[in-house]
Amino acid sequence: MNVTRMPRILRSLLVALPLMAAACGADSPAAQTASGAVAQRQAEPERLRAPRRIVFLGDSLTAGLGLPREQSTPSLIQGRLTAEGYEYEVINAGVSGDTSAGGLSRLDWSLDGDVEVLVIELGANDGLRGLPVTQMKRNLDEIIARAQARDITVILTGMEAPPNYGPLYTAEFRKAFRDLADEHDVVFVPFYLDGVAGIPSLNNADGIHPNADGACLIAGTLWRVLEPVLDKDR
Repeated sequence: MNVTRMPRILRSLLVALPLMAAACGADSPAAQTASGAVAQRQAEPERLRAPRRIVFLGDSLTAGLGLPREQSTPSLIQGRLTAEGYEYEVINAGVSGDTSAGGLSRLDWSLDGDVEVLVIELGANDGLRGLPVTQMKRNLDEIIARAQARDITVILTGMEAPPNYGPLYTAEFRKAFRDLADEHDVVFVPFYLDGVAGIPSLNNADGIHPNADGACLIAGTLWRVLEPVLDKDR
């Protein structure tokens, strides 16, 4: 076709077409706006998704008796998660005075939401009261089984019984935690208060509950077993 013989309006249209195409290209403001809107819509479900949770189910040792809430072990773990770039919400489900039976009774609501990890710290009050070890083991067994049925990773922490109930009770008490860990194949910390129990400088005046320094040591111990089971990429 001879362009020189075209009507003037047609020649103008042919000249304008490349400019229009350029204006609708990927680098145009309109295209960038549209692309950004699509990306925003795609990201919307990510923002609306409930946060993944790590639940600490325990007694006063978990609750942080005698400490400001932010100095409790679960809160220290939350700070470490944030610093390391892990997007998890830590739930402190510690109740002072709770036994293994108490933990079992409130398990369902403690596991509300998108729980991926359950850290179990129970048994100290069973031991202090001299409750039957078989009863404690049965309660902990049920907690672990119900959590695993929901595909929740379980970290079990062991506890020591006071010596006043005799060496047989103490040995049976300690063995219950090891047996549960083996039977359910869970991550196991043999003694929650390892390196803290019995050390005055790491405990409150009652000699039982960790102070801020003690809580930091416990958080460090738990972090070493918790971090390998976490997923940073999701």
